[in-house]
Amino acid sequence: MEKFFATCPRGLELILAGELRLLGAEKIHAVGGGVQFGGDFSLCYRANLESRVASRILWQVSTDRYRDEGDIYRGAYALPWTDWFDPARTIRVDVSATKSPLTSLNFVTLKIKDALCDRMLRLTGRRPSVDTHQPDVPIQAHLTDRDFTIYLDTTGEPLFKRGRRIAAGEAPLRENLAAGILRLAGWEPGIPLLDPMCGSGTILLEAALMALDIAPGLGRHFAFEKFKMFDERRWRELLQRSQARQRPRMPQAIYGSDLSGDALKAARANLAASDLEKLVSLKQANVLEIARPANEGIIVTNPPYGVRLGEQQELAKFYPKLGDALKKNFAGWRAYILSADLRLAKLIRLAASKRTPLFNGALECRLFEYKMVVGGMGKIKPEA
Repeated sequence: MEKFFATCPRGLELILAGELRLLGAEKIHAVGGGVQFGGDFSLCYRANLESRVASRILWQVSTDRYRDEGDIYRGAYALPWTDWFDPARTIRVDVSATKSPLTSLNFVTLKIKDALCDRMLRLTGRRPSVDTHQPDVPIQAHLTDRDFTIYLDTTGEPLFKRGRRIAAGEAPLRENLAAGILRLAGWEPGIPLLDPMCGSGTILLEAALMALDIAPGLGRHFAFEKFKMFDERRWRELLQRSQARQRPRMPQAIYGSDLSGDALKAARANLAASDLEKLVSLKQANVLEIARPANEGIIVTNPPYGVRLGEQQELAKFYPKLGDALKKNFAGWRAYILSADLRLAKLIRLAASKRTPLFNGALECRLFEYKMVVGGMGKIKPEA
């Protein structure tokens, strides 16, 4: 059984663990920032193709004890690099650490790269070149206080880069975070969904892909295709099965709106680029005035957050109005609001039934859950 590690936005580890279980993963263990799991090698094909929440799928090729950089060089040199890829492939090595006694991760990176190149040179007479931008084979290493682990990145470009979004706003929501939030909200195809501040439409696009059961990794390439052990026949089988599973492109109960005409134009362009524009109803509207499109449903939205002082002052006036509009217009709905502006919790004047810490890249956010009950929100107790 091969060992893998799937990275994901912090806060979505349990969602990712459930997703990997459905894909056939075994020995699943969620940790901060990702999930350890096991399975045969082709499981990394499925995980890259089907996972909506993962950022990368890393294949663990070694774990050893170390005391200094020399131990790391010797451990990396001993690995059968030529079994995995040809020296004509380009590489990049990245190193991270938790409580490592070594002072320079750059030096550790250099030692691993030198060990790999020296080994290949001895066995083949050639050294692989380094490409820091688009390497054929990205390599990652992680150091703890006693151990170092080396992974081959089977993904390449991170999985949140679906290749489907052609227009983005100023602070775009990562696609895998949007998919994870939809899962945290308990949304499933058929339940009315509204994003009343949809921006360039990332949440709507992910919902449409989920509604049609379109694998997020279709239409792009992965680093595992450059490996010597790549099984092209198995990969084609997985692609064909995934495409055969898709549902007909019928209109869905998915609604988006935004006050900005430019934002709606971007959302339409992104949906159209994936031939999904007929699934989603879009209109230009003010979130404070919009009517609910059904008696019950789920709001999932990521409002703009203020970077400059003037924007922060405007938002401080906006949040109480947003809370009033949700109470007045959306009784019977649940609202999930992702915000990097932690003032929202106090200023919106609604009692959050849940607050989930999440990260959009390096940006710390909270996902606030509000249950819009008839007659006010006073009886709902906050949950940590």
